[in-house]
Amino acid sequence: MWLGPEEVLVANALWVTERANPFFVLQRRRGHGKGGGLTGLLVGTLDVVLDSSARVAPYRILHQTQDSQVYWTVACGSSRKEITKHWEWLENNLLQTLSIFDNEEDITTFVKGKIHGIIAEENKNLQPQGDEDPGKFKEAELKMRKQFGMPEGEKLVNYYSCSYWKGRVPRQGWLYLTVNHLCFYSFLLGKEVSLVVQWVDVTRLEKNATLLFPESIRVDTRDQELFFSMFLNISETFKLMEQLANLAMRQLLDSEGFLEDKALPRPPRPHRNISALKRDLDARAKNECYCATFRLPGDERLDGHTGCTLWTPFNKLHIPGQMFISSNYICFASKEEDACHLIIPLREVTIVEKADSSSVLPSPLSISTKSKMTFLFANLKDRDFLVQRISDFLQKMPSKTPGNSRAGRKASIVDSAPEAKEKMKEESWHIHFFEYGRGMCMYRTARTRELVLKGIPESLRGELWLLFSGAWNEMVTHPGYYAELVEKSTGKYSLATEEIERDLHRSMPEHPAFQNELGIAALRRVLTAYAFRNPTIGYCQAMNIVTSVLLLYGSEEEAFWLLVALCERMLPDYYNTRVVGALVDQGIFEELTRDFLPQLSEKMQDLGVIPSISLSWFLTLFLSVMPFESAAVIVDCFFYEGIKVILQVALAILDANMEQLLGCNDEGEAMTVLGRYLDNVVNKQSVSPPIPHLHALLTSGDDPPEEVDIFDLLKMSYEKFSSLRAEDIEQMRFKQRLKVIQSLEDTAKRSVVRAIPGDVGFSIEELEDLYMVFKAKQLASQYWGSSRPAAVRRDPSLPYLEQYRIDTNQFQELFASLTPWACGSHTPVLAGRMFRLLDENKDSLINFKEFVTGMSRMYHGDLTEKLKVLYKLHLPPALSPEEAESALEATHYFTENSSSEEALQQEEQEGAGNDIQEKRREEKGTSPPEYRHYLRMWAKEKEVQKETIKDLPKMNQEQFIELCKTLYNMFSEDPMEQDLYHAIATVASLLLRIGEVGRRFSAWSGKESRDSAPEEGEPPAPDPPQDTAQELQPPAAGDPQAKAGGDTHLGKALQESQVVGEGGGGEGRGSPSQPLSDDETKDDMSMSSYSVVSTGSLQCEDLADDTVLVGGEAHSPVATTHSGGAVDTDWCISFEQILASILTESVLVNFFEKRVDIGLKIKDQRKVERQFSTSSDHEQSAVLG
Repeated sequence: MWLGPEEVLVANALWVTERANPFFVLQRRRGHGKGGGLTGLLVGTLDVVLDSSARVAPYRILHQTQDSQVYWTVACGSSRKEITKHWEWLENNLLQTLSIFDNEEDITTFVKGKIHGIIAEENKNLQPQGDEDPGKFKEAELKMRKQFGMPEGEKLVNYYSCSYWKGRVPRQGWLYLTVNHLCFYSFLLGKEVSLVVQWVDVTRLEKNATLLFPESIRVDTRDQELFFSMFLNISETFKLMEQLANLAMRQLLDSEGFLEDKALPRPPRPHRNISALKRDLDARAKNECYCATFRLPGDERLDGHTGCTLWTPFNKLHIPGQMFISSNYICFASKEEDACHLIIPLREVTIVEKADSSSVLPSPLSISTKSKMTFLFANLKDRDFLVQRISDFLQKMPSKTPGNSRAGRKASIVDSAPEAKEKMKEESWHIHFFEYGRGMCMYRTARTRELVLKGIPESLRGELWLLFSGAWNEMVTHPGYYAELVEKSTGKYSLATEEIERDLHRSMPEHPAFQNELGIAALRRVLTAYAFRNPTIGYCQAMNIVTSVLLLYGSEEEAFWLLVALCERMLPDYYNTRVVGALVDQGIFEELTRDFLPQLSEKMQDLGVIPSISLSWFLTLFLSVMPFESAAVIVDCFFYEGIKVILQVALAILDANMEQLLGCNDEGEAMTVLGRYLDNVVNKQSVSPPIPHLHALLTSGDDPPEEVDIFDLLKMSYEKFSSLRAEDIEQMRFKQRLKVIQSLEDTAKRSVVRAIPGDVGFSIEELEDLYMVFKAKQLASQYWGSSRPAAVRRDPSLPYLEQYRIDTNQFQELFASLTPWACGSHTPVLAGRMFRLLDENKDSLINFKEFVTGMSRMYHGDLTEKLKVLYKLHLPPALSPEEAESALEATHYFTENSSSEEALQQEEQEGAGNDIQEKRREEKGTSPPEYRHYLRMWAKEKEVQKETIKDLPKMNQEQFIELCKTLYNMFSEDPMEQDLYHAIATVASLLLRIGEVGRRFSAWSGKESRDSAPEEGEPPAPDPPQDTAQELQPPAAGDPQAKAGGDTHLGKALQESQVVGEGGGGEGRGSPSQPLSDDETKDDMSMSSYSVVSTGSLQCEDLADDTVLVGGEAHSPVATTHSGGAVDTDWCISFEQILASILTESVLVNFFEKRVDIGLKIKDQRKVERQFSTSSDHEQSAVLG
């Protein structure tokens, strides 16, 4: 590649000059290519330890002038071919021009300008508009791809210098972080270490410091632990590794690959050595943090942020903090966590103006809203630019803006007469609104939290839930969305609606609001509308309980948007099919229990209580385990503080019951202790009549425990566990997410392996290894940007067996690396046939069970089973019509005697196949499961599989030719190659004679039947003409089989062949008088007659070219053809005849009964797929890559 000219002071250090002219020098890196020796080792070590990515290529071209000592790099190349191309261009296009110049400075200026022009032209033509990676980074990416064999689709995000600890010895090298892999390379004085780890295989990633390893990053997979240290900036590296591992877990969770987000802001001046992907990930991380901090919609995009101060009128102070600006909001966060948070939707803004600067108030900016509030920011850097950005966003706002935060709110279902305490609460909130503002633009301070902890009055609960959760923003910006969803989803039937109907009457049945059809209908509409909006989640148990409470304090539309906020932002992944989010937070809860309650943690672990209790606590926010009035207070705090409150309260509950729990002997006893405690958590300030809690009615004993006030419990949770921070919880979530998702993947693997029948012959370990290779192939097709329509995204809602499926191209790659039947260039053809054979439902995808079935037949079937597979691979549907030259006659390969019976068998198989397809559709569909129906389908499926060799249809001549060609290809690299060729030639000769006898007998019997029926009034049909002198027909144009690997030069063999005639004679009356040339016989699969070549008369090169059956005898077994040289369609052979013939040759029997170890092939495949971490530590050879 051409390089921007840079000065080189010492041109010959570490480089060898290979070619030179008066203006340019072509050099090779010492140690590259032949030889190397000590110099090569030293240079290789220097290249790895020092940042030599600028000299990644082993070849370079320098520009020089005679009197100057300074050289200029103009090009580099990774291969001699590439650098020679550049050298020849320079010689042809520049040398003559440069010789005209008199001044050397002019020569250098001209060369530099020319090279810059070439680079600019290349960039213009080849690279997309937008961000471009710096040149040095591109060279590092090139080095990574070359070193680790990565495809073009694998993008490098960043690379770092560090040490990998191999045992107790640190190996200094380079860590490359790509979108899908972690790679490390080190080369020190001949010792090479190369590591590749897929992010989807990482089970643990943490930053720690021990005595053995200084501050280091630990990366665990299922197989090994890796330690990296000595980073220049370990925090930045670890943060990026977290992001990439998170993306990989997201891919496993919902099959979403990494997509560069073009909507995120770009820095005006990109850093020199940071890739566009790294900038994108940084911007994405900031954006996610911004949306989470201010509870904004997920599609909001942060434009930028700047330091400033905010005037807070309630305490007359200028509070320092950060202003954040996005397309729809201006937000402020103080440096002190609780001092002040502010959200100003641009839809509320009326005036933005620059106030006069003063020494007290430099660069002030005033923002006024429709609710008559004015916010004063100061100490703004680049205020003019900021005002311009806000102005641009304001111009893009829709002209019709929704009303203020209290307009149009419908009355909630709850309508109780407030009492004294409730009135005091309301009064406190109204004072707060007066001082701090009301609605979305309210100043949120420590005072706000205090009021929330004291309980939100029921009359304001719905409004404040909407504000604190951010649901209000989405509701006012999507007017009519809920009504439209209700209309679309009404009457639609799905699995989700069925589950919703089943759970409707279980949703707070003790509450009066849900004891009539009005409340039930509202709940139905909200849940169905959400399932329609987000089919990935659909409906999950516990959503009904949470939604019923949301409906008590707001309208249907408000409850819907609160549910959206809960499921998609505040409780991420909680309500998907595998409740991953709840399992993640359960892991956090166990970790916090170890940290805060160590003496109780071990006991809880022994009893196994935490998994039992935490899911119901977290999924329903305590609503299902605590009296409604008390749990509602926890929900108040949850909408303000997030998951932190739920974890704090859970810890406080365990702490309050520590003594009793330590005395428990089993899980049931511990559950009873906690259940009775929770039943007696009361809210004495509630104004609603107490609603009986069903759980409490069931567990109350003779001596009920004393009541616990919910506000006391909350106060205790804040006093003892307030050190929990949102940032720490997010960090712990990442760590637990790795563990949970990998645990779920292991569960899926075990489930799939258990679903495989026990007669496949593979061990459990082999099946698990095969599953990992199969899964890796499907995942690789996703993240390396497969555009094939068959490579569909994985659907986690499907049964485990159907989640990972591969298409024909992926199967061909796996087949080539795993099959025991290596057929050279013929392998892809055989793989395609095997795929069609296994793809029973014809959806162009096969699952793991189908894949293992095919592998098992090749590896663990007996001789008959293996031959049966080979036989089927040369019959429809495995043999596609395009592959067979006589495709039009393919339907006539049945003999007259057995055609009706075989047609019936075919119909039965097709019918069973349709049944299986219907069963799969029902499994994926929405109708209720009918288990008896499934049992009948499975029974039919089992019956279909019990086929005998008599059920197999007969094979015609063209199909038999294809089978012989496959066998010749299979034997080509076997140690017993010569013996196998001789044996198959003998067997093929016998089978050809058998087929010919059968054909003649069929023709004779047909003629007899015609002769015996003269009463029909038709003369007997004449026999088909037979050619006495046979000619070899050239292959049809475009025939894929003529090029499919293994069709060969037959002319030389024909000259030496010993033709086996019907009577055993040497030459017949129709043998060719002249030997045919190679060109006449090459790649010929449409011969009109065949005979067998004796291996004794063939030379090695003919066998190596996979010589097959050759024609040239009129009396050979298949001497008869129809006009035009078409293959005889009356000729046929049965599987029993093939089996019996092969059994006569012991060398063939031994070949098919030979055991092959699939474990070695799986290891090789893993290296290719980079499925697991692989490391090498060996002496570097003379060639340094």
